[in-house]
Amino acid sequence: MSKHTALPESELSLAALRGDCARMAPHWRAPVKTAPVPVRPSLISGVTVPPSSARLIDAMSEYGD
Repeated sequence: MSKHTALPESELSLAALRGDCARMAPHWRAPVKTAPVPVRPSLISGVTVPPSSARLIDAMSEYGD
């Protein structure tokens, strides 16, 4: 059995949560987004798909069409 108990809702206010988030925000830096470089189709080779996966993907077309 866990020794930890949840705090009563009155002790965990929105203001306290916002303060916690504000203090942690500098630690959560997102990397700079870069646009992906397209790959020429002629460079893609050697890709194999197992028959079971091919059947799965083939059956999905009824949902996406």
